[in-house]
Order: sequence, then structure tokens, then C-alpha cells
Amino acid sequence: MPALLTASWVQLGWEDRLQESWSEWQQALLSEPEPEVDDSVIHYAIQSGDSLSRIFSRHGFSQQLMHHIMAADQSLLALDVLRPGHTFTFRLDEQGELQSMELFVHAGNRVLYQRESDGEFSYQELLDEGEWHSQTLVGEIHGSFYVSAQRAGLNDAEIATVSQLFRDRVNFSRDIQAGARFQVVRSDNYVGEEATGQSRIEGIRIFNRRQQLTAFLHDNGQYYDADGNSLQRAFMRIPLQREYRISSAFNPRRLHPVTRRVSPHNGTDFATPTGTPVLAAADGTVIRVENHPFAGRYIEIQHHGQYKTRYLHLDRALVRNGQRVERGQRIALSGATGRVTGPHLHYELHVNNRPVNPMTANIPLAQPIPDEGRDAFFEKVAFMIQQMDEETLLAQKR
Repeated sequence: MPALLTASWVQLGWEDRLQESWSEWQQALLSEPEPEVDDSVIHYAIQSGDSLSRIFSRHGFSQQLMHHIMAADQSLLALDVLRPGHTFTFRLDEQGELQSMELFVHAGNRVLYQRESDGEFSYQELLDEGEWHSQTLVGEIHGSFYVSAQRAGLNDAEIATVSQLFRDRVNFSRDIQAGARFQVVRSDNYVGEEATGQSRIEGIRIFNRRQQLTAFLHDNGQYYDADGNSLQRAFMRIPLQREYRISSAFNPRRLHPVTRRVSPHNGTDFATPTGTPVLAAADGTVIRVENHPFAGRYIEIQHHGQYKTRYLHLDRALVRNGQRVERGQRIALSGATGRVTGPHLHYELHVNNRPVNPMTANIPLAQPIPDEGRDAFFEKVAFMIQQMDEETLLAQKR
């Protein structure tokens, strides 16, 4: 075969053969069909500094259309937190009218906003719990705990969790001795092979002089020390100085009083006059202070473990984003902002990013670990301590 090929090249001449190959390649390109462009689907990756209003204007969608979608999002408030890495998928009909919009937060969290027959929009959360994979991080404290923990691989939220858990037992800026050791078991969430960006602290040990600080996450979302004692202060069932009449209870299938459409009511409404002090339900960090055309002025607080609270329709916020707050601290004055029929406080409790009934949910009560599951908890603690010690030995050999 090589001999025949060589003869062919000699007979034709290499210039002729090269020209023939070039012509064949050009002809093949011309004969390939053009890729079809689907104008009915638009993908957009959210950039730093983007707002929903700016994105809609850029794609030729009206502000009125945006308000229809924000009305559907009132119960979820997912569109108030747009970050680089999130994406939108817009689907249009033959007339170019928007029929659906999907917000991709991460592989385990998508939200679909769908146009209904009456022109209004509804939403559907598309959630995938994925799997949690743990790893052990170890380090020594030299300088500040914050910098040392960052160097070991912890992010700001995880460092804040550690600081809050031990705030009553140690002052990290004053009491930690240089060379103090820490061990952390952290779990990261994956859907398939894709990381969602969600993480949680499963276990912590800090060795400072003769002091040992421990914290381990129970299946109920609360932290306990190695002896099973709660590290969390109790939640307030009602975030007010006194009880007020419940004007609307938690109801995932409630009929909205203004639109008369079935719309989830993910919290409890208290009939509070405008200006009533609103209190933080537990210790935590303020992660949102926002104004929304339908939810009004609202605050969201991240607490220990998997707990969050929201306070909607406020007249005035008394805290700022990123501020640490304590249980019972005044954070706002209630009001009637947003789309409401009258002044009230709308209060939500979220566990593992899901809204639950704050009046009946099993909230942290700062009590010892329950007898049910106690043995399983201590088995889990023993396993994590073994992981921590093994990783510390490996780190010392490196």
C-alpha cells in the first residue's frame, strides 16, 4: 500500500494532489448544513453587578413583565439574590412572547417561572438533594483564627459558624494561644459529579492550651459538644415582645388575599401595628436587607446549622447586611410595605432551605441531645474524631 500511494503522488505531482485535496475540503465545507439557531431559547449568564431590571431591558422584556414574574417570586424571593455563576434560560413563543424563565442557581437548585393561561406567572422549585462528601481540614493558629482558618480551606460563612458556636466559651481575638490546633470535618454537596457550592460543618475540635472545644452536628440540625450538651441558645417561637393575633397562618396552598390565586404562604402573619419592634428569633448573621415590590422591606438572618429566618413588610430595618445579632435583639419595626392589605409582620422559618411552620416546627431549645438517636450520634462523633486524628498525623508527616 505505501508503494502505491508513493506512485500516485509521483504520477500526479505533489502540487496537483495538494490542489485536489484543497478543492475536496472546500466542497465538503460548502455541502455541510448550517447549524440551526433556535431564536425561541435565550441563555444568559449573570454577570457581576447585574440586576433583574437590567437583564430584562437588555433582552427587550418590559418592566411590567418583570413585575408579573416578581409577583410569582414573592413567596420564594429567589430573584433577589442573583450572583455570577447563576444563569437564566428564557423560552419564547412564535410571537416572541416570554412563556417561561428558568433560574439556574446550581445543579441542585433550579426555579421555573411559567406563564399561566391568564397571563400571570407561577413558579416551581426543581430541587435535587444530591449527596454530601466529607473531608477533614486541620491547621494551627498563628496570628488570627480567621486567617489561619482561611489558610486551611474554610470560607467566611464556615468561619463565622465556628466563631458563633464557641462565642460563649472563648474570645478568638484574645484567648487563643499561638500554635493552638484545630480540626474540622466539612461536607460539600454534589449532584452527580458537579459541586453545588453548598457546604456544612459536621464537626470541630480546637485544642487551646489545656482547653478542648468540640462541636458536632446532629441530624436534627443542632450542634452539640462531644458529651451531648447543646451549644445553641434557644430560638424564640414568636419574634415579638408580646403575642399578637395571628392574621394568617402557615399554609402552602393559601389563596392570596389580593390576587385570589393559590399562592404558598410560607410563614405566619401577626397583626402588628406599624412601628411594632421586631426581634431576632435567635443568634445569627444578617444576610439580606432588601426592598421588594411585593414582599416590601425585609430581613433574612442565617442562624446556627441549617436555620434561617425572614421578616417581611417592615417599616424600617434597624440592622445592616453582614451584622451579627443576638436572640431578642431589635432588628426592625413592623409595617405595611409591599403588596399587603394592612400592617402586619410576616415571619418565616427555613430549615435546610425549606420553609416550615414556625409555630409548630421542632426548633432548637438548648437542651441536651435527645435520648432517641443518642447512641447513633456518639458513634458518628467517634468516627469523625478518628478522621480528624488521622488527617492530623498525615499533615505532620508532610
